[in-house]
Amino acid sequence: MLSRVADSLYWINRYVERAENISRFVEVSEAMALDCPPGSAEPWQPLIDASGDRDLFDELYPGGGAEQVVEFLVRAEGNPSSIVNCIALARENARQIRDVITTEMWEQINDLYWTLLENETFWDQPPQEQLREIRRGCQLFYGVTDATLSRDLSWQFSRLGRLIERADKTTRILDVKYFLLLPSPEEVGGVLDELQWISLLRSAGAYQMFRQSELGVISPKAVASFLLLDPAFPRSVRYCLERIHETLQVVGGRSVPGAPDALECLVGLTLARWSYTKIDALIANGLHEAIDDLQQDLNNLHGLIHSRYFVLPGLMNPDEDTIAPVAQASVSVTATSHDLACAPA
Repeated sequence: MLSRVADSLYWINRYVERAENISRFVEVSEAMALDCPPGSAEPWQPLIDASGDRDLFDELYPGGGAEQVVEFLVRAEGNPSSIVNCIALARENARQIRDVITTEMWEQINDLYWTLLENETFWDQPPQEQLREIRRGCQLFYGVTDATLSRDLSWQFSRLGRLIERADKTTRILDVKYFLLLPSPEEVGGVLDELQWISLLRSAGAYQMFRQSELGVISPKAVASFLLLDPAFPRSVRYCLERIHETLQVVGGRSVPGAPDALECLVGLTLARWSYTKIDALIANGLHEAIDDLQQDLNNLHGLIHSRYFVLPGLMNPDEDTIAPVAQASVSVTATSHDLACAPA
């Protein structure tokens, strides 16, 4: 497989997953805003902080409020990670590799793109309906991909992009409530606190599965444990890390065993760290700090995947630990070797 094809497949799924998760972010904030009494901490500005876009938001919307936050996350042209821009970037990547993806995949992402860009009736709907339709369109793309794409390297790189993005966004949406919106001690366990945790679970599509797994009261520790450490829920961090590890073993399988390299070490250590830990230990040592460390590990993991599979050998800056930008590198990605060989475009 050409490196540029693997790169496009990876980013198509990261962008679609990001768009779906941002719609969940906005939905949970809408629900929190309705439940928050006057004078309580409002959820909109922390949402920007959790998304990691504070500087850009302040530049585009100085002193912006709730409406500006929603505009920034959903439709703002100046925000590369807005929902509309994510779908546009996913569609552009899909357009460049139409001969690799299935017709059904292209039709779904193309339909969603034009719905967001040219269908004014869509934007006349209530915000909750807009977000719900966006989420359904993204989920339909996942379903079409899994139903029509062969389980070869194309599917593996698609899955890899989706899982890395999902693990990152699960931690961020938990961080919004657990750290940025942590109530005062007297509010912990109250009605408002429980409503916010329920909204958080719903935003992650986790409420029903959580209730089946945890029969007791909804507590911060139980919610954090489920979203971070549950081995069966498909949006938990542990589940995503296990599937990332499996996928990288398939993509970079070796015919001759050897010592693990930086990529193998990082994904193995990260998986072990989140598979063999208890939620009590994470909370005692600082859950926010643990989440920050995980997000840094995911960023490093992306960087190693990028340098291994998506750029030509020798394009790393020898003086810095950065990757030289390459628009269309023609590099073979094989399933039997860690080496990259040049191939014609």
